[in-house]
Amino acid sequence: MPDKNVTHKPDAHDRGGASDGHVHLQMVRHEHGAKPRWDWARWPVFVLAAASVALFATSYFQPWWHFWLYAPQYPSGLELIISLTGMGGQVHEVDILNHYIGMRHLADAAPTERQLAGYGVAIVSIVTFAFLMFSGKKLNKIVAIPAIMFPIGFLADSFYWLYTFGHDLDPKAPIKIQAFTPEMFGNGKIGQFETFAAPDLGFWLAVAGVVCALGSAFLRSRVCSNCPNAGECSAVCPRAMVMSARSRKSS
Repeated sequence: MPDKNVTHKPDAHDRGGASDGHVHLQMVRHEHGAKPRWDWARWPVFVLAAASVALFATSYFQPWWHFWLYAPQYPSGLELIISLTGMGGQVHEVDILNHYIGMRHLADAAPTERQLAGYGVAIVSIVTFAFLMFSGKKLNKIVAIPAIMFPIGFLADSFYWLYTFGHDLDPKAPIKIQAFTPEMFGNGKIGQFETFAAPDLGFWLAVAGVVCALGSAFLRSRVCSNCPNAGECSAVCPRAMVMSARSRKSS
């Protein structure tokens, strides 16, 4: 029988070390059949990508920009409602006022963009969804770029046309004013007229679509970095994002 009075002293092997003083770390092995980390996020990636596309499509039917102009002869103000396909509100009255300072008709602005807007929204939506769902690790870092460029492209194009209209004034106009660029946000002034501009529902829906795309891209990057099949990825994900490797194997 062992002597109860004898106390066992742990040696180097008990402490995970070798007799030569080196410490051997325990091997971490992937358990066969274990669920990969972030595997739960595959369906949220799909849901957020679909929500992004739905928001982009809905924004197409909504006004993107609102513009108010206050003049002495119009004390209640004039209103312009700008969408991706045209503009509404009191366009005729604003054109009359613009005529006095030599500005072109509003209908002359962005004719090509208005004609191609529907195709543009469809392309951005399809490319965003396809990138988020099917691109592999080589394209993983750019999956949200098409979505981000959608509202940014609208802002850039709108600024271009505002600048062009304000700097291409007819020199024979009855009222001579200096070249200008109408404000895109907040208060502004054109001659003796006060203006106010602000984004409308369509723009904010597109921004919400970008937020959903970024959320989907973030979750997607976590799924990809923890995917046991990451080594098979190149430009296209060989297993798509929704179905896990185990689901595909069992189906």
